[in-house]
Amino acid sequence: MLSGLRVLEVSSFVAAPLGGMTLAQLGADVVRVDPLGGATDTRRWPVTEEGASIYWASLNKGKRSIMVDQRTPEGRDLVLRLAAQAGVVLANTPRPAYEDLAALRPGLIHVLVQGYPDGRPAVDYTVNAETGFPLVTGLGGEPVNHVLPAWDVACGLYAAVAVLAADHHRMRTGKGRSVKIALSDVALATAGNLGFLGEAELNRVDRPRIGNHLFGGFARDFAVADGRLMVVTLSRRHLDDLAAATGATERLAELERLLGADFADDGDRYRHREGLAALFEPWFAARTADEAAGALGHTSVLWSRYGTFRELLARDHDLLVPIDQPGLGRVRAPRTPVRDGVPREPRPAPVLGGDAETVLGRLGISPDEVADLRARRVVG
Repeated sequence: MLSGLRVLEVSSFVAAPLGGMTLAQLGADVVRVDPLGGATDTRRWPVTEEGASIYWASLNKGKRSIMVDQRTPEGRDLVLRLAAQAGVVLANTPRPAYEDLAALRPGLIHVLVQGYPDGRPAVDYTVNAETGFPLVTGLGGEPVNHVLPAWDVACGLYAAVAVLAADHHRMRTGKGRSVKIALSDVALATAGNLGFLGEAELNRVDRPRIGNHLFGGFARDFAVADGRLMVVTLSRRHLDDLAAATGATERLAELERLLGADFADDGDRYRHREGLAALFEPWFAARTADEAAGALGHTSVLWSRYGTFRELLARDHDLLVPIDQPGLGRVRAPRTPVRDGVPREPRPAPVLGGDAETVLGRLGISPDEVADLRARRVVG
């Protein structure tokens, strides 16, 4: 899909590497540049018993890798030449700068991932703390951080979209672009796009903590004899089907009458969520997950079992394909989730610095010259 698109990635951590991998999975030729010995995320947890980073290998699938000491004039020159050749740079470091690159390659695209728009550093967890989300998550008085780095993920995908948008602009006009994407802006935009900010401004309220209930509707987790299920009803039909499956149709109608409620209304289902939950809790508690699933499986009710990552792996997924990952061994890796009818097998992450001969060979640098650069610690 993106065959012919070349990207030089100078990055670490989550957002920019995820953006580069997203492009690589769609067919782009992505070369990752690291300092000698690798960037700080090269050894980031989770790691194997031998210390190999599962994290790094997972976020860099399908790329090529080269290590260059940009503190040396030769190293900086190599990166500039590689960037000019690629024509697209995806980075979360200020060097090489767009102005230097554009002077070498008219039409160059430079996408820079930042913490804040003014260049100050930030990470997902610090940005998340100030958005308000930890204060509406869970129950009780203490903030609850999420384990999913949602802003990193969203920022990485925005970065990939920005590369493609700038490339489209270049194809139409011949002109390049300097694009900046701040992690804090991504979080702020998402909070606005999902209505959290509008609610605070227009209603002058802070959303309450409601645990695993669904804000503005009726959905929550229910305990079964051997675990928990998440059950979601987004409409009156869903709620009626849940009542029918659990034998609570008459009691649901009586509860609605006693409360003077209209359960076709989202607000009434939300306001009376505790009463509705109490109506269904005994039925779930008296059944196993399989029994509850059997009853709900032929209804419109949305539901799923809670499970661990290992339990997730125990199921069959056509998205996951075994690969031989250097440093890790045989491991299942996901294809791109973009399904367009063209099978794209996942490619392993590179050996750190293992593609120097191939990548530098594109610049006309011979294997002997690469060996000399390695001996002089310009290239790792």
